[in-house]
Amino acid sequence: MLGLVLMYVAIVLMNNGLCRLMKADGKSTAVMNIFAGLLSVAANIIVIVHGDFENNVQDLYAAATGLLFGFTYLFVAVNNIYNLDWRPYGWYSLFVAINAIPAAYLSYSQETNEGFCFAVIWLLWGVLWFTGFIETVLKKNLPFVPYLAIFEGIFTAWIPAWLIITGVWY
Repeated sequence: MLGLVLMYVAIVLMNNGLCRLMKADGKSTAVMNIFAGLLSVAANIIVIVHGDFENNVQDLYAAATGLLFGFTYLFVAVNNIYNLDWRPYGWYSLFVAINAIPAAYLSYSQETNEGFCFAVIWLLWGVLWFTGFIETVLKKNLPFVPYLAIFEGIFTAWIPAWLIITGVWY
């Protein structure tokens, strides 16, 4: 299921970066965030419902980390639709960025089935989430963030999604 969700993580990251560069209306940007957020939440609820947590803690880990993504995109969508204060999203982003550190370690140490490449991917995702905190809570403009989102959409989600979906990568 990871490959499927990563495909939509890819487009939402690229879409958010491109829309920010184009200065697109936040409500228009919200549409893809809703689609990707709902897909991620639904997929991870399925994992929770059907997971074998007693014999396979990997299911719980996958759902817990996957929901970080789904809630991110839904948070962005709701903020854009209702023009809300972005600071709560920034604090959420800091929380997720911090969680990316042990996720990267677990990937690197082979505690999960993800491996070294996913350790790097987790760190890159953590950097992107951390920029959400810097921009919304600390109120620092980071002009590279849209480019980073596009880059991460391609290299940390789209390419891995295709490799996973086609069976090339675990």
